[in-house]
Amino acid sequence: MSELSFSIITVVFNGETLLPGTIESVRRQTYPHIEYIIVDGASKDGTLEIIRKAAETMPNLKWISERDKGLYDAMNKGLRMATGDFVWFMNGGDHLHAADTVEKAAACVTETTDVLYGETLLVNDARQPAGAMSELSTRRLPARLRWRDYLGGMLVVHQSFVARRSIAPFYIDNNLCADYDWCIRILQKSRENTHTGLILTDYLKGGMSKQRHRQSLKDRFAVMRQHFGLLPTLLAHGAIVLRAGWHRLRRWGREKY
Repeated sequence: MSELSFSIITVVFNGETLLPGTIESVRRQTYPHIEYIIVDGASKDGTLEIIRKAAETMPNLKWISERDKGLYDAMNKGLRMATGDFVWFMNGGDHLHAADTVEKAAACVTETTDVLYGETLLVNDARQPAGAMSELSTRRLPARLRWRDYLGGMLVVHQSFVARRSIAPFYIDNNLCADYDWCIRILQKSRENTHTGLILTDYLKGGMSKQRHRQSLKDRFAVMRQHFGLLPTLLAHGAIVLRAGWHRLRRWGREKY
């Protein structure tokens, strides 16, 4: 099998405080076959200068800066620019966990691997670890990931879900859970989903779906209904509520996601 290439894509808008750390986490990777793409939404702060300066010392960096229609429009631009075998989205503020993360992930790929996935470490604004997603959320990563596992919600954090570019669709419009839909549609087509057994990313707590929680819940329901049907979606939401209640009791007084 020829050397695999990865397109790591970061979309950003006014991210001068968060972007440098994300760039550095890509720069220090030991794996040589990485294409780094930054899609900037015409930032008004110092983001563009940070990108230009990084491009001077990162020949693998491609970038664009122009107005967009929102997060997922920008992510679609990144997909159009990508040429790697796999695509990997890292938001501003999120970091690849270690310098050898991509190298170790690449070693897990077989001829039929279409999805790589792994654990996520949640960190706060000071980059202090809060715990692994499997510990802080209500669900653990399965040894074998299937698309129907997403009936219970977003099972693998988007930053720790790496897809073969040839089966990666564009993101849907006007839905805060477009990443949830994207993962489901990829899993419906994938041949093999490989659990890397690694912490792949350090995920900065917060994000758009957390900031607009009510709309996010409505959008998630719409995605679930489309893929799973109305009755399974209603039953799944009942299970989600019960699971969340039990999880809150079990972790009373401890760190929350």
